[in-house]
Amino acid sequence: MAENNKILYINQEINPYVAESFRSMLARGLHQGMQEAGFEVRTFMPKYAIINERKNQLHEVIRLSGMNIIIDDSDHPLIIKVATLQTARMQVYFIFNDDYFQKGMAKELETVVSPEDNDERSIFFIRGSLETVKKLRWIPDVVHCQGWIGALTPFYLKYVYKDDPTYTNVKIVVSLFNDKFEGTLDERLADKLKMDGVPTSKVKPIKGKSIDYYELMKLAMDASDAICIAEPDVEAELIEYARATGKPLMEYPGEENYIEAYANFYRSI
Repeated sequence: MAENNKILYINQEINPYVAESFRSMLARGLHQGMQEAGFEVRTFMPKYAIINERKNQLHEVIRLSGMNIIIDDSDHPLIIKVATLQTARMQVYFIFNDDYFQKGMAKELETVVSPEDNDERSIFFIRGSLETVKKLRWIPDVVHCQGWIGALTPFYLKYVYKDDPTYTNVKIVVSLFNDKFEGTLDERLADKLKMDGVPTSKVKPIKGKSIDYYELMKLAMDASDAICIAEPDVEAELIEYARATGKPLMEYPGEENYIEAYANFYRSI
């Protein structure tokens, strides 16, 4: 078996749990394709209120739930739900907490309805995912972040979890999409990251700043090991920045042989 055969996906959206989009369909096809190619896959996404739990047969995993995630000196209980993506026979883990993700059904994603919480929503999702993987006692070779809600994952892996045996030797991949969010994240983001253990030197450049989509994705690329251009119309500013990093870069592979392209890229890093 090739190296880098265990892949952890930190996803913003996966179809059919949310509406069809380039990103949600790529996540679904890529995860299934990697599993069929012989890779071990674990995949996480937020449990948005828009997801119909009964229709998609979500259920809580009691043994994984119950932890508290502290953000900005406040406790937030972590609830883990799981469903099986039937076409792939693959489990999808959902990160939930009703401080950041609403109960019941909704018409819009929480990232749109309450954007003022997006910094903490992102932190909760990332930390909840990484802590749950530790509970699973599963050690990934690659962590692949798809979507801006998981863009701070490289920051946490590089500076908070760097000595954790689960993540010591992991390779971090970030995908670039055309998924720009409006506005900026809370200007206290640097303080919140510092409280979580990110070194002062790493948060100093963003202290007191309102981080927009471009700055967030640049932070992600700076802390990653490799970058994928996942969509054909990613903005030129981000593509230029990605190329300038000098890190392993997968250009947009197209829609025909993307499974093989991603598999080869994982093995190469």
